[in-house]
Amino acid sequence: MRIRDLPYADPGVPDTRSGPRLLLWLSRRQLGGQSAALGWGVLHMAAVALFPLPLGMAVQAVVDRSGSRLALAGGLMLLLGALTALGDTMLHRVSVANWITSAARLQQLLARKAAELGSALTRRVAAGEIVTVSTADVEHIGWFVETQSRFLSAAVTTLAVCASLVFYQPVLGTVVAVGVPLLVLAVLPLLPPATRRADEQRELAGHAAELASDTVAGLRVLRGIGGEELFLARYRRASQEVRGAAVRSARMWALIAAAQVLLPGLLMIAVVWIGVGLVRDGRVGVGELVTVYGVVTFLLFPLRQFEEAAMAYSFSRPSADRAARLLALRRTVEPAGAGAGRVPVGDLRDPVTGLRARAGELTAVVCGDPDAAGLLADRLGGHAPEAAAGTPSVLLGGVALDEVPQAAAREAVLVQDKDPVLLSGTLAELLDVPSSGRVSPEAALAAACCGDVLDSLERSSADRSAGAMAGYITERGRSLSGGQRQRLALARSLLADPEVLVLDEPTSAVDAHTEARVGEGVRALREGRTTVVFTTSPLLLDRADRVVMVRDGQVVAVGRHDELLRTDRAYRATVTRAADEGAGAPDPVLTEAGRRRAESASANGRIEDSA
Repeated sequence: MRIRDLPYADPGVPDTRSGPRLLLWLSRRQLGGQSAALGWGVLHMAAVALFPLPLGMAVQAVVDRSGSRLALAGGLMLLLGALTALGDTMLHRVSVANWITSAARLQQLLARKAAELGSALTRRVAAGEIVTVSTADVEHIGWFVETQSRFLSAAVTTLAVCASLVFYQPVLGTVVAVGVPLLVLAVLPLLPPATRRADEQRELAGHAAELASDTVAGLRVLRGIGGEELFLARYRRASQEVRGAAVRSARMWALIAAAQVLLPGLLMIAVVWIGVGLVRDGRVGVGELVTVYGVVTFLLFPLRQFEEAAMAYSFSRPSADRAARLLALRRTVEPAGAGAGRVPVGDLRDPVTGLRARAGELTAVVCGDPDAAGLLADRLGGHAPEAAAGTPSVLLGGVALDEVPQAAAREAVLVQDKDPVLLSGTLAELLDVPSSGRVSPEAALAAACCGDVLDSLERSSADRSAGAMAGYITERGRSLSGGQRQRLALARSLLADPEVLVLDEPTSAVDAHTEARVGEGVRALREGRTTVVFTTSPLLLDRADRVVMVRDGQVVAVGRHDELLRTDRAYRATVTRAADEGAGAPDPVLTEAGRRRAESASANGRIEDSA
């Protein structure tokens, strides 16, 4: 796989049983790149390892005053230097490609998982953990995949060099062959505490980053209540904890690095000490001693590769554990087969709550608890978090959404969250979404009452002649007000024109006059299409064909808005924001003030719309 061929047509099905198994799966998917890196790594390190051989030949040639052997040694040096440069260049190129392609594969898998679970993902995994996995953890895992080939090439070269030394000079070769494994094993006891300290540092750093993000997001509120210094002190304490953990982790890794220098140095002293004795006895020539000394010096290089591989694994293992947990998340029920390509049109029914939205009608749902409303909206779209075993799925046209392909379910039912996200870009890019083609962008923007938004974008556009569609929207729509963001998101959902549209509090940030116009616009544009609106606004409830009230997870009332105002005390209390005292009493009494508020709200909506 080459970098220019990314993204993968099929990133594969990962092994998510554990972090190490995920790392092994990624390595297997990179066998071609790993094999190429291994080959170039062996060439590079073998050329470096053999360099002491012509160096020793040159020293011995000078001692023996042999010009021909000195020239031969020089030629070998040039050849090994060229091979070293070629191997190092290609090893770096292939290793970086392995890093990037493995990270890209993992990012594709994470993106598909986020698309599969939708809004349910953040209810099952903290948003901060999702960000950590998709950024720092992906980088750590790619680093480990990249170091594997260099570690294997270092191991192969080290074994070959030790075996060659035993044949070349048995006494000194035996010392090196016994000493090198001991050097590697001596560092292993230091790795577990180093890993624990690195994990502690990452955990504290994540907490500090989350605290900083929350502080920045709520800075305006903090300034209003004078809480800046309080949160600044909390962040200062958190950052000092991160600093202390980083220092403790650095000390352990410094100890490992020092051991990697000290222990090979002791081996080198032993080789020189024994070698000098052999030279005095005439058993070893000066050139042979220089060769063995050079080879031992070379062994410091693969030992550093072992250290880097150990560091990469210690950092990537917890990262792989988090990635495996996220990738292991599944829909509530996996479809048994491919199923039909489309979901049949019909009533939308939830067997758990008893909610039924008739096909082609505008149904308003009233929930006293906003969180319960959000969960029910997700459930209607098939995005509900993992439910208890045996919980029935939502039915559309008599077909369970969890038993059809996910793409078909999402094409049929679109859920707009109460806090929709606007990505940065132009208005034309924002509205470039899959749609049926029956609704034009102009009609969707008009139904959502986005006239003032269009004027604002047109004035801020660098090219006035291009119109509002070329107006730029900043990240998350921060350049717009809350009501403007909400209406643009609504226009985007209307433009998609799904069979079933579920809106969760689509007008909570707009004024009453605009809310009434939006309600009428949505009703007109969605005529003949199934629409479900979660709201407690009388201005929207009055325009619904049917109103359903859900309380404690069950439908408790169904009817027209004006009918429920007269007959249901709990409904009146929820809609008029009055205290619901004694909701279970057999003789509920609606206060005169509450009745006037409800009737006035409905009347104002009709008057403002006709104006």
